[in-house]
Parts: sequence; C-alpha cells; structure tokens
Amino acid sequence: MDPKLEAAQRKLATRVMGRPGVTGTAIGERRGKVCLKVYVADKEAGRDLPRTVDGFPVDIEVTGTFKRL
Repeated sequence: MDPKLEAAQRKLATRVMGRPGVTGTAIGERRGKVCLKVYVADKEAGRDLPRTVDGFPVDIEVTGTFKRL
C-alpha cells in the first residue's frame, strides 16, 4: 500500500476521531478511485469535515452508529 496514503489516513483519523458523530475512518474507493473514508452516525456529523487530506479526496459515508458485539 502507498505509504503516503496510509500517512494521510492516520492524519485524517487524528483530526476527526473524537468529534461527535464520527464513528471511524478508512482507506477505500469512490467511483473506482482510491480515497479516504470518514464514517459518520448522521448527515449532521459530516459537516465541517475536511474534503481532502494531502491530496487524497475524503468521502463521507453515513452509516449510523456502530454497536459492539
């Protein structure tokens, strides 16, 4: 995996985790191209999140809340 992509994902996680409604981050795809993902509990939680990090696009996905099993 691209070390720059992994570094960008770590940077994104540091910036957004802990914000209300943010449930996770990942490396993923959008329209067949690599991107960074931010998972949020609801649409409101996706406001004011970065749209790019170190040149990689950020895709915000509403997933609802996660529950531990």
